[in-house]
Amino acid sequence: MTASQGSPHGASHGSSRDPRAFQDTDGPRDTADVIPAPRAVTGTPGRAVPLDRETTLWAAPGTDGTERWLRATLGAAFGLPLPPGPEDARNSVRLRLDDALEPEGYRLSAVPDRGVEIAGGSPAGVFWGAQTLRQLLGPDAFRRAPVRPGVPRAVPARVVEDAPRFRWRGLLLDVARHFMPKDGVLRYLDLMAAHKLNVLHLHLTDDQGWRIEIRRHPALTEVGSWRARTKIGHRASPLWEDKPHGGYYTQDDIREIVAYAAERHISVIPEIDVPGHSQAAIAAYPELGNTDVVDTSALTVWDTWGVNPNVLAPTDTTLRFYEGVLEEVLELFPADATGPSGFSEFVHIGGDECPKDQWRASPTAQARIRELGLADEDELQAWFIGRFDAWLSARGRRLIGWDEILEGGLAPGAAVSSWRGYAGGIAAARAGHDVVMCPQEHVYLDHRQAPGEDEPVPIGYVRTLEDVYRFEPIPPELDADEARHVLGTQANVWTEVLEDSARVDYQAFPRLAAFAEVAWSSLPAPAERDFAGFERRMAAHYRRLDALGVGYRPPTGPRPWQRRPGVLGRPLEGPPPLR
Repeated sequence: MTASQGSPHGASHGSSRDPRAFQDTDGPRDTADVIPAPRAVTGTPGRAVPLDRETTLWAAPGTDGTERWLRATLGAAFGLPLPPGPEDARNSVRLRLDDALEPEGYRLSAVPDRGVEIAGGSPAGVFWGAQTLRQLLGPDAFRRAPVRPGVPRAVPARVVEDAPRFRWRGLLLDVARHFMPKDGVLRYLDLMAAHKLNVLHLHLTDDQGWRIEIRRHPALTEVGSWRARTKIGHRASPLWEDKPHGGYYTQDDIREIVAYAAERHISVIPEIDVPGHSQAAIAAYPELGNTDVVDTSALTVWDTWGVNPNVLAPTDTTLRFYEGVLEEVLELFPADATGPSGFSEFVHIGGDECPKDQWRASPTAQARIRELGLADEDELQAWFIGRFDAWLSARGRRLIGWDEILEGGLAPGAAVSSWRGYAGGIAAARAGHDVVMCPQEHVYLDHRQAPGEDEPVPIGYVRTLEDVYRFEPIPPELDADEARHVLGTQANVWTEVLEDSARVDYQAFPRLAAFAEVAWSSLPAPAERDFAGFERRMAAHYRRLDALGVGYRPPTGPRPWQRRPGVLGRPLEGPPPLR
């Protein structure tokens, strides 16, 4: 389904409701500290709905996933049984579907003497309403066991009406450069759900590692999943970690990740990068490389960073190999994993940063260009990508790739991740392609958060919390019809200099909270956004992140153990281009 098939599924420009109206002036301030900001909140000052050992939980058909989640989270956090009860119980939490609401929209009503009711336009809407309920209950609701047993709990008397601006609200985790064990991925799915993000883009393969088990090609993980050493910091750094780094997800690990995500209404999009960023695969199977140009049998999994010259050969052998890889990938990432409101039909094939030097020098590549009647190496890459687009389309799936896949032409059904600024996304939308906006100058969260020398391994442009909050996914150059092709937006966490989960936490948070509000809420134009109000709400949200154990960057700067003195980065000077 494309964004043009109905306004609830694409971008909406403006709203009859001022998004700042959620700052409810009729009641206590702490009850309105919800992130991302809801469309509207009304309430009764000074009144609340109790949540105690007598509270029952009633779930209509289709809401059982949220029912399980509530018992597992709120039940554990507060030590409450939340037993099943009748629909009309006065002290109850009720879950129901309401097709009058937008597909991911919800209405949360906490009314004294009537209990709490969450109605959603779909099971996903009910789940997002439950996330808001958790926030209204305070930071203790984010713990795994009671810390204040016996303290009365209550939901402020409120009616929250809400729905997302964008369908695609994504986060990329680069698990190829530095491997994130399965438990870390599951933890990030929970963090995404807490912020109403619904697409996890897993960057599974690169020059520095292959992270997914492919049973018909076992050397991809036996050889390609580990490297002998790792560059510390930017590629110009003289520092090395002289020990092996590696890891991969078994097929059952992947199934668990996908199922865990689906329970949280999150689509997991796998990325298998071709034809560049492929040295780990070539190290495992040298015949995949340009053997008439380089001795690919001497290649190992790459241990440094940058754009690698060793790319896949445009041969039938390579195509058949990757078709075999994708056959297993499709089985592990089923198209219906998250139902009709998700994006599970997409497979990301990369397509970025593919140097053409080896193809120019390769008699085999040049012969293929002549055989196909192509003009040059750019058209050869377009043919390569087009082959996989047709292969995926024949199996009911959709290809998405980085904006370089536009070069040389792009098949009609393919979608584009616009990372090199807005230009690729603008060109793609005008050509009728769906787009996910993730410009590096604005939402690459590995970029530094402040200009100070204490920032660990400073990479890229300075992107402060306020900068991310003022990011606008839809460029003004697009008219209304073109803008409907913007499926949404995505923040990218690349891990060349993020060696463990603590570094990922530091770079992602709190900026991911600001990004989530940009992706979900109907905010005003960037210059008109109430960043001071967002900072006030973040004061409450930091306590939730503390309860979740997130090692975020404090507003005052990095803590001593979050710094990395002496590790060379690559800061870019001057302001980033607007587009």
